[in-house]
Amino acid sequence: MSEHATPAEGPRFFTFEHEGPQATIAFNRPEKRNCVDASVMLEFESLVERARDLPEVKVLVVTGNGPVFCAGADMTLGRDAASKAEQAAAQAELNAVPRLIGRVYDTMLHADLITVGAINGHAVGGGWSLALGFDHVIAADGADFWLPEVEIGMAFRGLAGINLVHRLGPVLAKEAMILGRRFSAAELRDLRLVNAVCAREDLAAHTADAVEAYLSVPWKAAITTRRGIHDSLYGPQLY
Repeated sequence: MSEHATPAEGPRFFTFEHEGPQATIAFNRPEKRNCVDASVMLEFESLVERARDLPEVKVLVVTGNGPVFCAGADMTLGRDAASKAEQAAAQAELNAVPRLIGRVYDTMLHADLITVGAINGHAVGGGWSLALGFDHVIAADGADFWLPEVEIGMAFRGLAGINLVHRLGPVLAKEAMILGRRFSAAELRDLRLVNAVCAREDLAAHTADAVEAYLSVPWKAAITTRRGIHDSLYGPQLY
């Protein structure tokens, strides 16, 4: 595993589109339910940085291709390992995924972008963690959100955990983070973790409306206000 930017030939695990003030990143591993490993997360990080560094881009949309937004970490890593050394290497890669998700989450928080999540299907584990980092979330009806980390023996913590505790309160946060309770998109809308729920076929139109709304407000004032909101939730930005 090498922590470098996306190679010049373009992304392997995502699509990236850029037109004017909007960039769009879409998970593009539908055959794997858009699950992630270290290589996938490094590529996602490089694409977020690419959008951040395009001076004309003000809004970043993140979505998925296929019926699932992101099924979280690829738990098949090491399943076909031929030796203990291969098993250890696969486990090390799996162990790196939460750290990389946290790093990308932090990158999104600090980027002077509005991030819009168009959640096209289930958001599981790291998939929900990433969705918690978006400024505005629109979910397809029928999408469920849950965190299986504790069930498989992994602690759930970090910036996404801070977000959940603040927004759900400790009672529901424990159900979500320890018991792995599933939340429907409609329930999260009622709890104000999702801005809107719509039919899957209407997701693109609702996302376009949200992008247009954010682009219609004075940009410097919007980004400065966003920083203040994040300061109140995560502490002041020091860089």
